Amino acid sequence: MNMMDRIEHWGDTHHPAWMDIVRIALGVFLFAKGISFISDTTKLSHLVTGLDFHLYTVTAVHYVAFAHIFGGFLIALGCLTRIASIIQIPILLTAVFFVNIRLGFSYLNSELWLSMITLILVIMFAIVGSGRYSMDEWMKNHDK
Repeated sequence: MNMMDRIEHWGDTHHPAWMDIVRIALGVFLFAKGISFISDTTKLSHLVTGLDFHLYTVTAVHYVAFAHIFGGFLIALGCLTRIASIIQIPILLTAVFFVNIRLGFSYLNSELWLSMITLILVIMFAIVGSGRYSMDEWMKNHDK
């Protein structure tokens, strides 16, 4: 068994049912955040422009919105949860360390705390997987 198989096996055996509710809530939150980015692209493009990454702003805005909408939908369903979570990690790392940290670590900076919690949850679901009540589990049981 290689390292990835061991991590996947550990995650599948140590996943309580209540974490499925957290996974679904995280997916719905990311989906809603993606919809809000699409509906107000000027705010998101202003955030991306201020990073000075020399990326094309339009490409970055569309990547973030698409990844949140599509990834959030997959995470909520529990379909390809690990892959959808891994796709979210660079976006959330950028949000935590480059965008939201400029306002400082205060309790008033709710976007920073929300980004940090979301990052921790996405990393956790990238490790532990989708859980018992998910499309991944349903497909695994119905393929036999």
